[in-house]
Amino acid sequence: MSRWNTRSFKVLTVLMVTFCLVSSAAIAGEVESVPTGAFAFTLEAELTASPETVWNALTGDISDWWDHSMSGNPSKLFIEARPGGGFWEIFDDSGDGVRHAVITYAQRNKTLRMEGPLGLAGHAILMVTTYELEAQGQETTLLKIGVHASGEVHPGWPEVVQQTWQHFLFERFVPYLAGHLDAG
Repeated sequence: MSRWNTRSFKVLTVLMVTFCLVSSAAIAGEVESVPTGAFAFTLEAELTASPETVWNALTGDISDWWDHSMSGNPSKLFIEARPGGGFWEIFDDSGDGVRHAVITYAQRNKTLRMEGPLGLAGHAILMVTTYELEAQGQETTLLKIGVHASGEVHPGWPEVVQQTWQHFLFERFVPYLAGHLDAG
């Protein structure tokens, strides 16, 4: 009889410890709902430059015109324009950094597509950003930037993302390209 009681006590003890561990894990890891949704927009700019010149300015080292970063002052900010390449921000000489997006499609001087959260890293959102370059004569290019996003979308995010891309295109890239061409 005492053997049965000892075994029962051990089983009961294991069950109680397991219950306490599961209960404390549930308290520490509460599930939080996040708003979900999707949005898309397209921006266009007619640029006085060939598609090759526009492509070269949009890819490679973009630190002269891209002014948003996670580190505040990255040592490198560049886009590897090849399938499997990345949109990279290298923080410092130690090599620490972040890949903001992965390149999923690259057709030189025509189309570049990348997938990643860009400035919304750490959230469950996927943004597909596409650059399309169309020659409009010999020295003019129509640049279309298309953004499609889905997943965790908080109120106001679609407007902020669109305003940020307007900033990049019209306040940063267009003046950079014009200055780059004037200097060259």
